Amino acid sequence: MDPLEALVAQIQGLSSSPGDLTRLHTVLKQADDSLRSESTRLAPILTQLDPSIHSLGFLYILEASMTGPVTKTQAEVVVPIVTRFIGACSTEQIRLAPDKFLSVCKRLKDQVMLLEAPIRGVAPLFNALRKLQASAEHLTPLHSEFLLLCLLAKCYKTGLSILDDDVFEVDQPRDLFLYCYYGGMICIGQKRFQKALDLLHNVVTAPMSTINAIAVEAYKKYILVSLIRHGQFSTSLPKYSSSTAQRNLKNFCQPYVELANSYGTGKIAELEAYVKANAEKFESDNNLGLVKQVVSSMYKRNIQRLTQTYLTLSLQDIANTVQLNSPKEAEMHVLQMIQDGEIYATINQKDGMVRFLEDPEQYKTCEMIEHIDSSIQRYALGIFYVKLILINTITLL
Repeated sequence: MDPLEALVAQIQGLSSSPGDLTRLHTVLKQADDSLRSESTRLAPILTQLDPSIHSLGFLYILEASMTGPVTKTQAEVVVPIVTRFIGACSTEQIRLAPDKFLSVCKRLKDQVMLLEAPIRGVAPLFNALRKLQASAEHLTPLHSEFLLLCLLAKCYKTGLSILDDDVFEVDQPRDLFLYCYYGGMICIGQKRFQKALDLLHNVVTAPMSTINAIAVEAYKKYILVSLIRHGQFSTSLPKYSSSTAQRNLKNFCQPYVELANSYGTGKIAELEAYVKANAEKFESDNNLGLVKQVVSSMYKRNIQRLTQTYLTLSLQDIANTVQLNSPKEAEMHVLQMIQDGEIYATINQKDGMVRFLEDPEQYKTCEMIEHIDSSIQRYALGIFYVKLILINTITLL
């Protein structure tokens, strides 16, 4: 009998009980090298197996068949097969070979990107990470791959679905860095700036012995989002941050630190001049759109300062004070800020006067509760990092 036919027969006969699966796993591990050498013959064999019943054997053969470079034509064939497998496979069986499952899922991500159709990988990877998770608190290597596809496909709301999970179990530090970085970008896309700030904060304050590219890029966005959300930025990181980050991060992000310094002056003309002079740098970092939001937020901050001084003010006076081009443009900014809950005011359309009102916040809205909750989570994460650093130190001793 052909060795491949014999292996298929064993997969079909040893996929029912836990004891049989243990024996089958031993057989598959022994056959792994020979399967890879026969990779071009494996695709037809998959039709003889049921992915929901023979999940472990199907996984080994599928993973071996996906070795080597792939063309777009081949990817069009393989992507539906992998998608169906992920949806149908037995959670118990694929967890026996998590590395194989991760390999298949990552190759799926690569192939949908090759096809320039990242959205085709979003649902399968969501299913895959849920099947791989030991618990809802477990961060798998697939979380960051899923978030990356959500970003590329602009499926921001879908990406948000996993960002509210509490994470306490991480396989590799890099998984946490990428999860928080991509998650921060998704929250930026949804204009959930406080949540984005919390996730980016996790990256720049995480334990690190050397500066890594993820932390540098996260710090750039952390500066920009801080300015948009709070109108200020401090280069001082919390004490539980690594000494490496505290000493070196700002040196890799000097144009952004200088942008924050310019923002702090409150002079819109100087800020716009600085942005114009450094536009090429910001664009090469793919941050120019976010930088423009920073500039827009300065107009908002300057309007907010007016609410602390005046009870009423004309749209013309607002435009003159914050250096907007016209009363109409001032009206657009004020209306948007009222809609976003950033100021409380009414506009008299007849005389163009704006009346500023008291803040009606009762500290029981969903937004306020989320803000308080994020502060508590940041405090808890700081304790988690301190414990992690202590554990690492004790281990080294």
